[in-house]
Amino acid sequence: MSERVVKPVGRGFLFLDSHPAGCVQVVRELAASVEPRTAERRVALVIGSSAGYGLATTIAGLAQFGIDGVGIAFEKDATARRTASAGWYRTAETARLAAELGRDFTFVNADAFADTTKTEVLDLIAERFGGIDHLIYSVAAPRRTDPRTGETYQSALKTIGAPYTTKSLAYDGTEPQLTEVTVDPATDDDLAQTVKVMGGEDWARWITALQDRGLLNEGFNTVALTYIGSDITSAIYRQGSIGTAKADLEQTAITLAKDGLSAYTSVNGAAVTQASSAIPGIGLYTSLLHKTLGDTMQTPIEQSINLWTQLTGAAPYDLDDDNRIRLDRWELTPEAQSEVHTAWQSVTQENLTQVADTTWFFTEIRKLYGFDVPGIDYEAEVEVDIPWPAK
Repeated sequence: MSERVVKPVGRGFLFLDSHPAGCVQVVRELAASVEPRTAERRVALVIGSSAGYGLATTIAGLAQFGIDGVGIAFEKDATARRTASAGWYRTAETARLAAELGRDFTFVNADAFADTTKTEVLDLIAERFGGIDHLIYSVAAPRRTDPRTGETYQSALKTIGAPYTTKSLAYDGTEPQLTEVTVDPATDDDLAQTVKVMGGEDWARWITALQDRGLLNEGFNTVALTYIGSDITSAIYRQGSIGTAKADLEQTAITLAKDGLSAYTSVNGAAVTQASSAIPGIGLYTSLLHKTLGDTMQTPIEQSINLWTQLTGAAPYDLDDDNRIRLDRWELTPEAQSEVHTAWQSVTQENLTQVADTTWFFTEIRKLYGFDVPGIDYEAEVEVDIPWPAK
């Protein structure tokens, strides 16, 4: 046993420790927001199942659609100095949830880019299930080592063509600060490496590996999660280096579809995630959006339920002209975007807390690490040495 009081220590939006009890409660709250339904047995592989939309998709699939299958995450265990990562604790609790629901769902802690991981997971699928009906690809990684070349690629958060300065949200302790951040332009090598990390190559390799083993069930479909967002953030996101990778992901879906597969990208709406919080301007935009929409801002779990209804055939696909599933239409309505644009133009340090929901954003960031979760005694000692779910 290794119990101690866990406090939120870190810099900016990054915390060194995570609170196990808070992470447990986050999983339980997500599951409680899902209404169960009777569904036929389906087998899913979720790559990137421990955080953000990947976590929401996993929980929605388990709690409402009764999926079995495998989830892949790459998380850190506790050490003598640090707790395990938040994703480690969330995965342990999601496994308990799956068992309570009577689902046969296994979690693998490994690098999804590695061929050894593919072999391990495909062996598991072949032995336990015989094949899969759905593959959800939700990987947000800063770097990737290609197992076939041994070369490591690093993604870049940069603009294309010229530097760009944007408003951004930061915190001095608990006090919100309006700042300006300048992002440098990417080189050709930056763009190529970002595509290698965040593009569609690894997604396609998973599909090929499954095909080669005969593990795609009849009616199989696959989706890679992506984001477009507002033109407010486009210079850094959609029209920047990340956008180049997202375009490659979308092209991969088109290529897979030409090969006869039911393959799509799913455009999700804005949310507070560990990946998005690192992008300049996104935090401010998201807090303005939440101030504008309030409770009508769709949560990742609500969008994930919508996605599963489409993947399982309970509802028709909501596709745009580029054959992308759109779960973000609520975010991009002219009314919502007009209000957010007005707020973006008018926001100052003096009116920041009036026009942006900075308190909500701050709380959501801390919840990513299991802090600020209602009902948790943060003065009490808590067990931090939690085992990874047994296979």
